[in-house]
Amino acid sequence: MYLPEAFAENRPEALHALIRSNPLGAVVVHTDDGFDANHLPFELDIEPDGRVVLRGHCARMNTMASLSRDGTDALVIFEGPSAYISPNWYPSKQVTHEVVPTYNYAVVHVHGRLVPIDDPRWVRGLVARLTRRMEQSQPTPWKMGDAPADYLEQMIEKIVGIEIRVDRIIGKWKMSQNRTTDDRLGVVAGLSKTGNPVDAEVAALVRDAIIKSS
Repeated sequence: MYLPEAFAENRPEALHALIRSNPLGAVVVHTDDGFDANHLPFELDIEPDGRVVLRGHCARMNTMASLSRDGTDALVIFEGPSAYISPNWYPSKQVTHEVVPTYNYAVVHVHGRLVPIDDPRWVRGLVARLTRRMEQSQPTPWKMGDAPADYLEQMIEKIVGIEIRVDRIIGKWKMSQNRTTDDRLGVVAGLSKTGNPVDAEVAALVRDAIIKSS
């Protein structure tokens, strides 16, 4: 990933927070047939020794389920909020007109070894944890016990666990750090006026980046 120093985000807490807030990752592996990409929700765990691990599951018929049990190099991409940035928001436009449109975004790239885990008990535990986390905002959270036991067993049998022991996490927060402070404040103002909740999230990140660099 192209990563100018100004856009680099290295704080573990920020990287982990983006993954937990946006758990659907794009998993890319290289197979004998070329690159294979899948989109899967992940749970991020930090083990007692500090090692970061991603855990998820895929359909048994998915090619990832048959990858080597010794591990396969994988890249997982997690996307945070993003927004179009209009040149009209830069005060400098009124002076030089030397401005162009761009996009602001936050992403995390995770590199590690992907290992399939064909263990129904392991998979059941993972699915239970993921379900509890995903359902916590519901007025009446769905739980695995709501489904008939035999049906649930059939569903568990159709999926295989995925574990990725993380080697590297790279974060890129492109939040107008290459502009002047006045232009960055103009971006915050412009995004704040659109009424789009995601634009508001990006505006907050641009504001945080201004504070971080001051």
